[in-house]
Amino acid sequence: MLLNKESSGSRWRVRPDGQDKVSGRLQYLTDMSAEGMLTGRVLRAQQAHARILSIDTTAALAAPGVHAVITHKDVPGLNGFGIALPHQPVFCSDRVRYTGDAIAAIAAESDAEAEYALSLIRVEYETLPLLEDAEEAMKPEAVLLHEEGNVLHHTEYRRGEPEPAFRECAHVVEETYFTPRQMHTYMETEGGLFIPEDNGRLTVYSATQHGLMDRRQLSRILALPEEDIRVVSSPIGGSFGGKDELNVQPYGALLALRTRKPVRLHNSRYESVRAGLKRHPMKITMKTGCDREGNLVAHKVRIISDTGAYATLGAEVLNFATEHVVGPYRIPHVEVEGFAVYTNNGVSGEFRGFGGNQAIFALEGQVDRLAERLGLDPWELRRRNLRQYGDPGPLGQPIAQTHGAVQVWEALKASALLRAPETAEVPETAAEDNGKRAEEKRPPWIVTGTGAALAMHGAGLGYGIPDPAGGRLVLALDGKIEAVFGYEEFGQGLIATMEQMLVEQFGFAADDLRIIIGDTDVVPDSGSSTASRSTSMMWMALQRLRPEFTAELLEKAASSAGEPAGNLQLGPGGVWRREGGLLISYTELARGLKEPLVCQTVFHYPTTPQPRVGAHFLYTYSAIAVRVELNLLTGRVRITDQYHVVAAGPVANPQGYLGQIEGGSSMAVGFTLSEDAVMAGGAYVTKNMDTYLVPTIIDMNGRIQVEAIEDLPEHDTYGPRGIGEIGSVHLAPAVAAAIFQAVRKRVNKLPVEPELLQETLFTTQKAVNSYAG
Repeated sequence: MLLNKESSGSRWRVRPDGQDKVSGRLQYLTDMSAEGMLTGRVLRAQQAHARILSIDTTAALAAPGVHAVITHKDVPGLNGFGIALPHQPVFCSDRVRYTGDAIAAIAAESDAEAEYALSLIRVEYETLPLLEDAEEAMKPEAVLLHEEGNVLHHTEYRRGEPEPAFRECAHVVEETYFTPRQMHTYMETEGGLFIPEDNGRLTVYSATQHGLMDRRQLSRILALPEEDIRVVSSPIGGSFGGKDELNVQPYGALLALRTRKPVRLHNSRYESVRAGLKRHPMKITMKTGCDREGNLVAHKVRIISDTGAYATLGAEVLNFATEHVVGPYRIPHVEVEGFAVYTNNGVSGEFRGFGGNQAIFALEGQVDRLAERLGLDPWELRRRNLRQYGDPGPLGQPIAQTHGAVQVWEALKASALLRAPETAEVPETAAEDNGKRAEEKRPPWIVTGTGAALAMHGAGLGYGIPDPAGGRLVLALDGKIEAVFGYEEFGQGLIATMEQMLVEQFGFAADDLRIIIGDTDVVPDSGSSTASRSTSMMWMALQRLRPEFTAELLEKAASSAGEPAGNLQLGPGGVWRREGGLLISYTELARGLKEPLVCQTVFHYPTTPQPRVGAHFLYTYSAIAVRVELNLLTGRVRITDQYHVVAAGPVANPQGYLGQIEGGSSMAVGFTLSEDAVMAGGAYVTKNMDTYLVPTIIDMNGRIQVEAIEDLPEHDTYGPRGIGEIGSVHLAPAVAAAIFQAVRKRVNKLPVEPELLQETLFTTQKAVNSYAG
């Protein structure tokens, strides 16, 4: 099904939070205020690697309007945080490892007073050797950034005998691929409001993708019981993984508890750049071989991932990349080795795609290079090597079987975009500006190309990592149907999708519902709102809850009205007779209750039985074709057409599904063509949005079409697969393939450098002169 408003019919619904967002009425957590609140500010390191000799806060504490100045001495509990490895200091005491490290924090009565007081803190440093390159950091003589060494995590996977197999290959390609340090660039930078309550509790209004995890980490830092901390985590102005880890929460919480006043802390864009997480830059070296028929035989990979100064989820991202450099292909002989390495660069962490973007760019590049050696159509080479129904996963693990890989291959093959003649000299444009652009003759320095790529992307956290799920349905005493889940809404449309599921699966009307998320005082542990898992887990939870909750409501209605439950059904507004009208409203039904009617479920995200940490069980498959327009004068690339085919099971919310693919592709456009948070000397060169080039609506004005393949095998009970990341992971290799078709230049480094394409201008100079004459 090609997704659009027309094909979706009545399923195309207005988002419940949409009007407030587009009108500006919605209050985000950083918009909040409280009477008598103070402003918080954090002092960051002035050097990327240095020993701290002294910290003098005397002058700052005496400055006008200052209520508190705190350092490592004022942390009552664990002076460290990190989801997987809590070793990033809340405040550094003896050493700084990157320029985002926190030294002190201030609470003052105004922004100006806080900034002035911050300037009065004196820190004396002794400079230490700087590690800017991950491979240099791995050398035995390198200074140690952490006691355990500079390698955070090392992965290995091997099957068969790659080295002897390479000697038997007809063709072998070797290439090294480089990917950038990408920013999340959410509109709402990190921040929040922190309120000490009269009863001794602390309320935290601050963005996170897992409120219960934040509460757990804050409990350790503050030395408070978890039940004394309330975390309200929705709505959020964008996250994409960047707010999964603690950011400003320790500082706001400590200042609020110290001053016993509300404290508002909100990062400037530069502070967000300096201290916020980024996508892991990776260097991926691949050697891949095939036989004369194009059957892949051997594949050897080495991954170097720059995780920056601290771990956060660097090990888990490397695990994911290790799995996905093998991808959706049958390869009998495989050897993968990966290293996540500490440096004095900015901290890299969780980011939409989670290592898959880097891995798939390299893997698909290898397939295209082999196809060139063979003189074979690249899409045909993929077909010959695709995993089939019944095959294990990339790490040899049992997985939930679908026909997804073959389905997306066939659907993209049939698409008009891939069927177009594969030539760079396309005389007429295929793009449609706003769907209305007329065909026009191009000058000779404008050339076009078409490329394609394929991806298999795991969802959930993987084997061996706690991945709880669950939810609760309630008939409240006011007659509202409450859906209570421990997720966060950060723009992905989770509330809209949940509403649609409840309407379609139960028969409720939207007005019957009250959706409650993002508040640790009331929600169950549904796990993290990450890893393309939330929609799947909501769907599975509702499947478990529906029989019991439906039966409870019908029994109550039958008892109240004196009719057999078998003659009744749920519907909009209340319980209906199957052969008649409304029997009793939910409000009337609730009047007969002494306490709310509650049904809940607790379960775990499905995992493979093979004990390989991080290996996945559920996968989404996708194929993409793109048409690009290259300007050989400027070296710039414009994507004029995208066609995505996604096999992810039933479409839970057509509008949200399409939005996720479109949004993911826009992030991938930046990853591919313009975005790189450049660092030099351990400091960011790109400090603000004026030098960091994020795609705008002008860059996204080509046509994007999304075809959804919904069918699953009959025995499949897992329902919709995640699609939050799949739209972002394979655009880069498709663009690289299109560039090659257009100008015969191979791309191995992102973002694409204009100089690479400008080199080809000389080959068209005669045509340019002729055109100008």
